[in-house]
Amino acid sequence: MSRVGDMLFAARQEVEAVRLVLEVASRYLDDGRFSLAAAMAILRYTVRYDIAESLLRNALRCQADNIQAQAFLAHVRMARGDVADGCALFSGMMRRYPDERAAICEYMSTSLLQVGYPMESLKILQSYLETGQATALLLKNVGCALLCVNRSAEAIPWYERAVALDAAGAAAAQSEYACALLKAGRLGEGWALYARRGLFERNLIAGDRAAWFLALPRLRPGDEVAGRRIILFQEQGLGDTLQFIRFVPDLLAKGAAVTILVPRTLVRLLAQSCPGASVREARSFAREEGYDYILPIPDLPHIAGVMSERDIPAPASYLRADPGDVARFAALLPERRPRIGVVWAGERRMQSAPALLDQRRSTTLAALGAAVTPVDATLVSLQFGGPRGELAGWTGQALCDPMDAVRDMADTAAIMANLDLVISVDTSPVHLAGAVGCPVWMISREDACWRWGDSGERSAWYPGMRLFRARERSLVPALQEVGAALQIWVKQWHPS
Repeated sequence: MSRVGDMLFAARQEVEAVRLVLEVASRYLDDGRFSLAAAMAILRYTVRYDIAESLLRNALRCQADNIQAQAFLAHVRMARGDVADGCALFSGMMRRYPDERAAICEYMSTSLLQVGYPMESLKILQSYLETGQATALLLKNVGCALLCVNRSAEAIPWYERAVALDAAGAAAAQSEYACALLKAGRLGEGWALYARRGLFERNLIAGDRAAWFLALPRLRPGDEVAGRRIILFQEQGLGDTLQFIRFVPDLLAKGAAVTILVPRTLVRLLAQSCPGASVREARSFAREEGYDYILPIPDLPHIAGVMSERDIPAPASYLRADPGDVARFAALLPERRPRIGVVWAGERRMQSAPALLDQRRSTTLAALGAAVTPVDATLVSLQFGGPRGELAGWTGQALCDPMDAVRDMADTAAIMANLDLVISVDTSPVHLAGAVGCPVWMISREDACWRWGDSGERSAWYPGMRLFRARERSLVPALQEVGAALQIWVKQWHPS
């Protein structure tokens, strides 16, 4: 069941995968192991917490003292929004199973981290470690909690201790450890450690894990690239690709022949921005001979030798909108200036852990609108995906919505070329705005992504960016700061 379910979920056949998991579990309702395995699959790949909870309750009906099932049930309660109930369930487990305190603390601290309560997780971990036995996972979770509360330099020694205690057991923490190094500004060390990860380990890829080119050697620092044919491929999200594609000119200048594999939505934008490279759609890239190396796009800074923020190439713009597209969207937008683009939510994720993170980075149109309107400007919606449906219920200041005319991110770039400012949560349009040279204000969740560092209003990655950082789980106070700053900005704005 587990193996076939993994294959179906990986192939994005979620409905069929859930049906299979439930069908198998229903045949063995008196064997809690099947219900527990089914619940874990559901939790790994979906946000169907209702189904997971039913399966876990059945597993506990069969085996009331199953600690793993109890821990996952507590996590489900937290993920469904009842953090107090989940903590109460964990506390009860601590009392009932004193010999399992380390394992229960691992589960509890991990759950609190996943649902966005890093400080609470840190306090529980510190309390336990005063008297309890340390494990690699507990030490790693301390590092993760410190990373999430923007104390990345303090996090690094905890990751080091986790690896020293159990290198194999701490392998899963490698990417987190790398992110702590990057967030703390130790870029050279961070890239080197991050490059040691297994490809696709974050399960956020846009390509095919079985792609033929993955058998090619992976490009490493120091490899000769002059005259070599190199495939760069999108491994993770659109934002990562937009951020790191700036390093392609470095490879081209060294004489490499570069082919870039990306989703269809990026093909036209990168083709017009990287004229020296061949840009292809990843899913239709058939086998071709003669390539020498592959490289996931997030590893480009490692190959380019970026050791500190001073080494980051940060031109005013490195992605280009097509002039014809710019003119086409200029005719669709209201003439009144300034024009301000807004994005209030990221892409809705189907998997539990990314979905929980998305809840922390995203807001609603109602919340953003309450903070920034009314404003003496033209508002332009750049929102994509499911959250765009919130426009139907919006009754506040008029928003121009040109997204029906958008075919891909080249079109979005053309819209941005007609804007004076973009205001967005931490999602791919932030990177697009920065890359095309449009001023952008980004609203960062409290547990800021590594790329924005621990503090500060500016970013070495995008000269035209201003950061508004949440200082608590809610984004509302940060949104209010944006609204106040916007009123000042509009009064001071003048056509360039």
